[in-house]
Amino acid sequence: MSAQVTAVASAAKRTLNGAAIIRAVKDANVEYVLSVPDLHTSQGILKRVTEDNELKLVRVCKEDECLGIAAGLTYGDKRALILIQYTGFLYAMNAIRAVACEHNLPMVMMVGLLAKEPDVAPRESTKFGVRITEPMLDVLGIEYHYIDTDADIPKITPAIEKAYATSRPVALLIGRRPI
Repeated sequence: MSAQVTAVASAAKRTLNGAAIIRAVKDANVEYVLSVPDLHTSQGILKRVTEDNELKLVRVCKEDECLGIAAGLTYGDKRALILIQYTGFLYAMNAIRAVACEHNLPMVMMVGLLAKEPDVAPRESTKFGVRITEPMLDVLGIEYHYIDTDADIPKITPAIEKAYATSRPVALLIGRRPI
């Protein structure tokens, strides 16, 4: 392979396509996206959600509000995606514990790992909040999937489907800024 082709292939492995993420979410029959404005996923995902006629965006003031709204939608047989940054995940920990974990509800959280260094595993990050996100999910018993490149996108639909089939929360950790 030429150096130019190798460089293009290498760059493709380091991208995260927001449109493909949205497709995977919709393939899992998600109708609602609940979100506080999010710097990490705003251009690649949130902006696309606002332009998508099939998804209904519910903007909230605080991350913990997402849990109650998502619970209500679940009882109404609707699927929702909670789109937040890791700082909001940490802020909403009590609501996540109470609503998602103790009530066994299929809360699907897409958590942007804002400021995580490229090609560094979350547990190895120099950012304290990023570094503790996975261990906090472990403590809560919440399954999670690290979505860092386009190659990880196929994990999204099955993770959402499993959350609803088992009535358990799941977190999709967005490692790099989607484009």
